[in-house]
Amino acid sequence: MSSTFQGLETAKRGLYAQQQALYVTSHNIANANTKGYSRQVVNFSPTTPYPTVGINRPEIPGQIGTGVEANSIERIRDSFLDVQFRTENNKLGYWSSRADALSKMEDILNEPSNNGLAAVMGEFWQSLSDLSTYPESDGTRKVVLQRGQAVVETFHYLSQSLDTIKNDIGNEIGINLQEINSLLKQISDLNRQIGEVEPHGYLPNDLYDKRDLLVDQLSQHVEIKVKKVPPGGNPHQNAEGFYTIQMIGADGSETNLVSKFDYFQLGFKGHNGITYDVPEAIDSLTIFDSTSRVESGKVEIAARNGQMTLSSGKLKGLIESYGYGVPDGSTVSTKIAGLYPEMLDQLDQLAYTFANIFNEIHSQGFDLQGNPGSSQFFRMVDGSSVIFSNGEEPKSYQGAARDILLATLEPENIAASSVDTLDPSGVAVNGGNGRNALNLANVSGFLLTNNSQQLEGLRTIDLTKYSLISNGSINSFYESMIGQLGVDAQQANRLRDNSEVLKDSVDTNRQSVSSVSLDEEMTNVIKYQHAYNAAARQITIIDEMLDKIINGMGVSGR
Repeated sequence: MSSTFQGLETAKRGLYAQQQALYVTSHNIANANTKGYSRQVVNFSPTTPYPTVGINRPEIPGQIGTGVEANSIERIRDSFLDVQFRTENNKLGYWSSRADALSKMEDILNEPSNNGLAAVMGEFWQSLSDLSTYPESDGTRKVVLQRGQAVVETFHYLSQSLDTIKNDIGNEIGINLQEINSLLKQISDLNRQIGEVEPHGYLPNDLYDKRDLLVDQLSQHVEIKVKKVPPGGNPHQNAEGFYTIQMIGADGSETNLVSKFDYFQLGFKGHNGITYDVPEAIDSLTIFDSTSRVESGKVEIAARNGQMTLSSGKLKGLIESYGYGVPDGSTVSTKIAGLYPEMLDQLDQLAYTFANIFNEIHSQGFDLQGNPGSSQFFRMVDGSSVIFSNGEEPKSYQGAARDILLATLEPENIAASSVDTLDPSGVAVNGGNGRNALNLANVSGFLLTNNSQQLEGLRTIDLTKYSLISNGSINSFYESMIGQLGVDAQQANRLRDNSEVLKDSVDTNRQSVSSVSLDEEMTNVIKYQHAYNAAARQITIIDEMLDKIINGMGVSGR
């Protein structure tokens, strides 16, 4: 026969269990707006029935339930949706940083517009065309010089502005690395805290949430893989254990960033301590041990085929924009790739080719006094490594857009004529014939692959000797630069928007599983309250029964 007090114990267990469920529900409601919080539930299970199996068991019709217990408190989380979210968040980080970099580049180049380089050069060509019609006009000649100065200043503005934004991106890379390292340290610290709780059979759900939120944030910067390492001791069967985090390369390679309690840090330069002084072109990321802060490895940024080894993420987008070294067969970087270095390089090629060809054709003509035209209509800053070679090697063009200058010329020194015929007074007939000014105005459309360009009233010249542009004309080269920029920016914006939609969609699905619904929690409050009240009522009833047995039995006949 079961104990007289069994019903009281059963009701007490129900009371405690519903009370615990109310506390968990209150915790959910309190954290309804906490970022990264996953709702928690109490898992109820019936306690061991009476009697247990054994030789001395009482002969009763069957086992009697002994109540309920809160078996565990666990969070509601779908790990598959977590993986999906981090994948899309990683793509969004990459395309967002790339789209931002291209957007700033578009703002600087400002094409098509009335203020961009195309418009300024168009006005310069038009002034030369006017000069070919009025070669003797001093006013027309002054306009040519003014328009030429405008072209020079526009080249300066574009080169300096692009370089400034490039340096800003370099600073952002340093900040990004600091943020990554901070996240890695926090994840490692949480691993340690979780490792102190789980061996005792508890589920530290709030610590799990904090760790997963940090991993979500880390996934925006680099592509990662999360592996769970079982804890020691006597953990609960649902314990998640330690997180080991690896950075995934484009080739599928794995680099440890967090391993249980240990973590590594990313930086540049291999010496004790970490520095974020961004080199001109990033060749590799240095991995530092978190305890000794000594270099323990490197991640090369580019493979020999020129492709980046980072698979995706904000860090890749920033380095791709800033510039990175592409190695040759040895360990020496021979080429700098990246959005801004390549745009600056193309701008230098354009400035070099434009000035070089213009100088050469200008030197073929004659000024108002019948003197040969100067071969330095455009020149470079003194001491510059850039040389306008006029067909002679070496063609060192780096910095041409930054250093190009307009030579100090008087208006009458512009070689607008193709002849040097002088009248008896020593003045060129009709101020010259203006045919060389027409040649100069046509520079924008000359095919630069043409090795036999016939000049108006002058000899045939080989344009390939003065050009760095392999095909097309100066105009078409610049148009292709702007066109490619527009295509790249459009693609980056489109994929950024697509990634954001996918990330938001996955996050919505994840929130539908994990987030706190106040309506649902209030329903649970009522449900657990009624169950609590019922258990309390049951205790009252059993108390009355026991009172009758104890105080009311055995008193008859008194």
